[in-house]
Amino acid sequence: DPDMPFVPSIPEDQFILVEEGDPAVIPCRTSDPDAQVTLVNSLDKSVHALYDTKQGFIGNFPAGSYTCKTMVKGVEFKSDEFLIYIIRATSQLPVEIEALKTVYKTGETIVVTCVVFDNEVVNLQWNYPGKVKEKGLIKLDDIKVPSQKLVYTLTIPEASVKDTGDYECTARHATKEVKENKKVVITVHDKGFVHLEPQFSPLEAVNLHEVKNFVVDVQ
Repeated sequence: DPDMPFVPSIPEDQFILVEEGDPAVIPCRTSDPDAQVTLVNSLDKSVHALYDTKQGFIGNFPAGSYTCKTMVKGVEFKSDEFLIYIIRATSQLPVEIEALKTVYKTGETIVVTCVVFDNEVVNLQWNYPGKVKEKGLIKLDDIKVPSQKLVYTLTIPEASVKDTGDYECTARHATKEVKENKKVVITVHDKGFVHLEPQFSPLEAVNLHEVKNFVVDVQ
């Protein structure tokens, strides 16, 4: 098609995630297999790479913006812009789940944290008793120093007995068929059930060598 020498690309093809050190494919394919195609970067400088008419340009590219160019009867055509993102990702998926405490009273705020190490891009999902009602608030902190970790925090405000159950996070690798899940059990009680009554003052004095007992009534 001389009016459309580049095959139209879908938005998903324009954002290319590549792991450090891996080759990438910039999928600017032509409708004419004999077309002469040039790859340029964001500075409009030519980039040398292998071109396959059925796939596009193949090579190890720095992160950034790339466009393909070709000429048809003296007229220059440009492809869509392609954005390459270099991500740090290990083949394994180290995940830890943390809860400051696992027993709560009604009205307290539940906080559970899921941490993914050494991977910059993952798909993480939470499963918990209040998910159907979308009760949880989810926050993500991307920490890069001193090491890469993604910290996902799930907060359940105003907890009730119905929030008792399994809290599970499932992380999926961005580029590989790898997933990892972790779980913690949270219990919410209707009210506190332990009462402590100390039988001594906040400040007590004792003579040298004297043995003194400190008594606490527990109900």
